[in-house]
Amino acid sequence: MDLIGLIPSFGNLLFTIAAFVVAISVIVAIHEYGHYIVGRWSGIHAEVFSLGFGPVLASRVDRRGTRWQIAALPVGGYVKFLGDANAASAPDAALVSGLTPDERRMTMQGAPLWARAATVAAGPVFNFLFSIVVFTLVVFWQGIAKDPLTVESIHSLPFSPMELESGDEIVAIAGVALPDLEDQGEFLDSLPHESYLTYTVRRDGALIDLRAPHPRTTLVVGISPQSAAMDSGLETGDVVTEIDGRQVVLFDDLRDVVSASDGKALPLDVWRNGEFLKMTLTPRRTDLPLEDGGFETRWLIGISGGEFYERERVTPGLPLALKLGVYQTARVAESSLSGLYHVFAGAISACTITGPVRIAQVSGEVASQGTLDFIWLVAMLSTAIGLINLFPIPVLDGGHLVFHAYEAVFGRPPGDRALQVLMSVGLLVVLSFMVFALTNDFLCP
Repeated sequence: MDLIGLIPSFGNLLFTIAAFVVAISVIVAIHEYGHYIVGRWSGIHAEVFSLGFGPVLASRVDRRGTRWQIAALPVGGYVKFLGDANAASAPDAALVSGLTPDERRMTMQGAPLWARAATVAAGPVFNFLFSIVVFTLVVFWQGIAKDPLTVESIHSLPFSPMELESGDEIVAIAGVALPDLEDQGEFLDSLPHESYLTYTVRRDGALIDLRAPHPRTTLVVGISPQSAAMDSGLETGDVVTEIDGRQVVLFDDLRDVVSASDGKALPLDVWRNGEFLKMTLTPRRTDLPLEDGGFETRWLIGISGGEFYERERVTPGLPLALKLGVYQTARVAESSLSGLYHVFAGAISACTITGPVRIAQVSGEVASQGTLDFIWLVAMLSTAIGLINLFPIPVLDGGHLVFHAYEAVFGRPPGDRALQVLMSVGLLVVLSFMVFALTNDFLCP
């Protein structure tokens, strides 16, 4: 049962805030736990593990002397190690100077370089590991498409003829044999641009030919958050039958009309559960990541298409599921880096960078689509936040790692004065970026 599906309304402010708080809290807890546990393994004592900032709502002290607490402002968290003056891990020189050698070894300032570097790096690493685990578990849960392609079920469509049945093993389409599973996406893209095609299927042990729609119909299988489709009330399972006065059966035809719209409002006829509905959607200019790492700017209404049948799925082995989990994490990281690069290069809109308000809206909208979609989003955000924390900017984990690298090369850390200046500059950069992202939340369409 999908517990989120039991909530009657997802568009309200409280649910949006709750979804955002849950997503951020999970990601922050994973990140800070990475710092905490690796620090503990490295002999560095954590005095406080805080989820949130501000007034403490609840706390307890464990047998190791670490205070675990939940604070009132759930927008982050921190681990305060012995010898830290504050949550930002600034050293408390007076306190550290008064410690015994054994006690000093338990501080970040007195620990060996390897222990400090490992503790700092552990936060982002745990974010990546969390994403890999989630993506891997989702692959296990959903399974992967069975090869050879076997039809499990067929979506209801307002088209005919429909001679394909559940249990059919598709051998060929339009007279061309299906390739291996990894090549079937390109194969379906290359099929004749016709509404109906001839399928060769194995049914009850015999090969038969039959007629059915092109695999890529105008069936809506996914809706993007913060899109025209989401705002209009379009739902997965809907079938677009007409757009801007043009009848459509193939998803490519639908996409062509939207791409050529130049942002004008488009009337749609939509078939839903045997009933025809009329809607109007206005495409939005969107920057899309490409397979080669670049970006393409197009007009979109925010729907994704797919095959009109569901494939039978099988549970993969652990090595394959883990490989897919690692691949998805790498894809999110690559797309994030590529997006930032293209924004600063002026190749795509700066509105691609969003802040907490837009992330909260996306969290609420994705959560409204189902628990699994929300978990997937949290894993994606975990990868992105882990990546951002590795940027070589003072006050971020990446900046601290740069300082540690400097110490490893020159045998001493940067001077106190240099550290103060660099940390101030780093804080200014981070705050400026946050203000820029927050401004985009309110000014960008």
